[in-house]
Parts: sequence; C-alpha cells; structure tokens
Amino acid sequence: MPLFSWMQPALLGPLVLFTFISSITPGPNNTMLAASGLNFGLRRTWPHVWGVNMGFIAMLVLIGLGMGAVFTRYPWLHPLLKYVSAAYLLFLAWKIANAAPPQQPVEGAAQSRPLTFWQAALFQWVNPKAWVMTTGMVSAYVPSGEAFWGHLGLAALIAMAVGMPCIIVWAAFGSALRRWLHRPRMIRAFNWTMAALLVLSIGLSLV
Repeated sequence: MPLFSWMQPALLGPLVLFTFISSITPGPNNTMLAASGLNFGLRRTWPHVWGVNMGFIAMLVLIGLGMGAVFTRYPWLHPLLKYVSAAYLLFLAWKIANAAPPQQPVEGAAQSRPLTFWQAALFQWVNPKAWVMTTGMVSAYVPSGEAFWGHLGLAALIAMAVGMPCIIVWAAFGSALRRWLHRPRMIRAFNWTMAALLVLSIGLSLV
C-alpha cells in the first residue's frame, strides 16, 4: 500500500490550517509562554514549551481513543471541569501578575519558577482552548473507519510539526522583550498585561 494512500487529501490542508491558526493565536498556553520567556528566558522556558506540545499531543490521542465519550455519559463533568479550569487559570494569572522581575526580586512579590515539563503537560487538561482544539481536530479531521488510526497519527504529527513552532514564537517573543524591558516597572506592566489576557481567555471560555 503506498504511503498515506489511506489519507483523504481534502482533509490535510484544512487540518494544517486549523492547527496553525489555533496554535498561533493568543490563549492560555501562549500567554503563559510569553510571560515565562520574559521572566526566565528562552532556555529555562524550554521544558514548558515541550510540556505544552507533548501534553497536547497526548491529550489529542486520548480524546481520539474515546475519552470524549466520558463527557457524553457523564454530562455533569463538563461544567465541573470548566469551573475547575477557570479557578486554576485565575491562580496562574495571579502568579504571572505577581512574578518578580528577573534578577531583581521585589519585596512581597511571588518568587515564581518556570513550569516544568510535567506541569505544562498536565495543564492541558484544564486548558479550555486545548479542549476546543483537540475535540475539534478529532471530530472534524479524524474520520472513523479503517483510516482512523492513520488520520489520528497524522493529526498528532501535524500538532507537533505545526504547533511546536507556533508556541516557540510566543516564548521567543517574551524572551526577546528582555532586551528592551529593563526596568522592573515595565516588566511588571507586561506581566499584568499577560495576566489580564489570561483572565480574558477565562471569561471567554465561560461564555
């Protein structure tokens, strides 16, 4: 059988476009990566970057394998997860807003550390945007039948190849700002802006 002969060509382009737009636009992951890049630098943010990407791919595969059916059987889990996610995101927004400027601790500011690989990976399960992306990719671009496994694998591959560069851009953007945002007041203003965007994303997820 020729390589990718099972693939529906009409789905490939839309899947790549969907992944790119969803990955590059602002959301909890990208907001947190930009803040981490500014506060800790790109090198220390790499575990966070990899955790986001690998955690999202794992979530995508598990949703494709049927975890989404749990919400069909137990519909009360959906609103519960939504409000638990919102509460956790509010906590993260507070940590971002109160993060001390790099190498310049501020009295009373939270002495934060960059997210670890596992923290970033597990965060995907309380990230509303990750739920929208994974369920959208599976429902629209992973048809059932003999080609299911191939399409699910392709979706995971595209999530890696397309999604990874998009989130690196946000982390690099935050890291690049370290050259210009030297004053603690400017860094705090940036952190508060990122925290506000995170809170906005929470509000949109609850609508």
